[in-house]
Amino acid sequence: EYKQNYREHMVQEFLPDRERASSARENPSIHHYTALTIARETRSRHGAEDEAVRCGDTSTGPAPVTVTAQTLFKPNEDGQTPQIVVLVGAAGMGKTMTVRKVMVEWGEGTRHEQFDCVFCIDCKGIILPKEASVADLVSQCCPHQRVPAGKILDDQKILFIFDGFEALGFSLLQPEAELTSDPSEVKPLEVTLMSLLKKTVLPEASLLITTRPTALQSLEQCLEGECYAEILGFSAAMREEYFHRYFENASKADMAFRFARGNEILYSLCIIPVMSWTVCTILEQELCRKKNLLECSKATTRMNMSYLSQLLKHRDRNNPQVLQRFLLQLCSLAADGIWKHKVLFEEKEIKDRGLDQPDLLPLFLNEKISKEGEDYGKVYGFTHLHLQEFFAAMFYVLEDDEETGSDLERLEKDVNKLLEGYSESRKDLNVTVRFLFGLVSQKSMKSVGKTIGCRISPQAREELLKWLQRRHTGISHPSQALKVSELDTFHFLFEMNEMSFAQSALGCFTDLDLQDMRLSLYDQMALSFCVQQWTGLGCITLRGCFFHQQDPRAELNPLMPCSGASEAEGHPGAITELQQKELHCPIHLLCRALQHPGSVLGVLRLQWCRLSESCCAELAALLAEHPSLAQLEVGDSTLGDGGVRLLCEGLQRPGCHLRVLR
Repeated sequence: EYKQNYREHMVQEFLPDRERASSARENPSIHHYTALTIARETRSRHGAEDEAVRCGDTSTGPAPVTVTAQTLFKPNEDGQTPQIVVLVGAAGMGKTMTVRKVMVEWGEGTRHEQFDCVFCIDCKGIILPKEASVADLVSQCCPHQRVPAGKILDDQKILFIFDGFEALGFSLLQPEAELTSDPSEVKPLEVTLMSLLKKTVLPEASLLITTRPTALQSLEQCLEGECYAEILGFSAAMREEYFHRYFENASKADMAFRFARGNEILYSLCIIPVMSWTVCTILEQELCRKKNLLECSKATTRMNMSYLSQLLKHRDRNNPQVLQRFLLQLCSLAADGIWKHKVLFEEKEIKDRGLDQPDLLPLFLNEKISKEGEDYGKVYGFTHLHLQEFFAAMFYVLEDDEETGSDLERLEKDVNKLLEGYSESRKDLNVTVRFLFGLVSQKSMKSVGKTIGCRISPQAREELLKWLQRRHTGISHPSQALKVSELDTFHFLFEMNEMSFAQSALGCFTDLDLQDMRLSLYDQMALSFCVQQWTGLGCITLRGCFFHQQDPRAELNPLMPCSGASEAEGHPGAITELQQKELHCPIHLLCRALQHPGSVLGVLRLQWCRLSESCCAELAALLAEHPSLAQLEVGDSTLGDGGVRLLCEGLQRPGCHLRVLR
């Protein structure tokens, strides 16, 4: 009877009522839990470096030997059943959510049936007494019930879980003579815990310890026969499954996932579970505020700022100067690494910059574990390469005063040097430069001030504007019209997502010229955003550009409103005949952007772009309504007779001003 009551209590404790309602979105929910990639044994320094460089792309390199939360205590390939499992993972990788899942599944009787009792000690949140016995710890796990601890501990298969072990913060080096073998003997807390770890008390009990890598060195000194596993995050399939678990509506889940997948940087970052949650939360808000996702800012910078806010959510804000100084030094480290193609940092570098702060360092840097026999010492790396690039960009735009400024100004804080390096040869700086534009937006400036109390330099914003104007002015031939011929320009402006800035940046140019490019949905969205703001755009030339499409129904989703009439009629995701026509047209976004009031476009060249018959309906509508379009070139052999007939319908409309058709 007690065991059944305890199981029910565990389900109540780890699956609260507010989560059952699925209404709260303030924290990640166990309802959305998706299986994580967990590798048996932590990997070497080289493996860690490869992982960071690959940006979470698990399709390259040797696949790790993976396990699941359900098989952590199952016999391994040698037939050995581990008694102690250390589950390692950086901040936000899903360690606590995995523990909660284990507790709920055991409480419901669906998994982990090999254990009679499972006790979870939250090292981060529980108020632990200075002295306690093992029986006292068991009693604390179920505070509102009388616990026959002695009977339970005598003859049971028990699993103790220590979640967030690094938060305990005391020495594990206790004298062997002080350790206890009696579960009811009261000892200083560190001695009692050490007795469990050393197996002097309840030697048959199993232990699951979750920790950030910072506590591994001390753990290794006191454990024997332990098995290590490392949470690597979400695989591609897991990311999609997570989005579907988060959104109750399948149509919205598809919409949000394709939206995230269209942005290579954002999709790569979603390997981090808490980043997937952040992206889903923001997209859900956008879906209910906007008519469709194409009108939303798809800024990766904004997602990273929300991720940063989530990391710092429960941290003490009484001394903001400490946090600001730490972040300024962290950004300096990130930028130094980006310039030197460096993703791993020695312990000395961390200490020299004053980053060795136990309450902050593990939030941002992951201590990488070296295999036994490899004499590398401690090394640290950012959880993801794109996060390093994000903080590197922050280095160039954050203002710092003398009190919080760096004592080690090794790196010159010169935005122009970064931009010129990118222009000349360092194309690997693309993501960092994109984050620069995102950070100097008005929204980001407010967000940075609110989250970390720092200011972003308005001068950096001006420097970025001048660089864009200077960059394309230098490319254009003196006798020709000024043109923009670099796709990344549109990515940068779309990342900032400010109409006035885009208008200023593009105002001195008249032509757009892109050749032989495969334009993803994200590319098309960035291009369309800029075309809408480009009041002086007179000529568009797209030669040999392929407009990438996913399957037709998938293409609808980003265009659909949050809850349309079709859903109200009981047909979620139904496609109208008009929408079907739009779906099959790869230039739909471009044509829609060109229909904005004030467009002065005179020439549209879409040569060898493999346009289909469906595109001609969009072009015909554009011809019929555009007041200044005088020249259209569609040099392609895929239009067909039907496509030409559709064009002719547009040519016959009274609003058509076309003079030249090729």
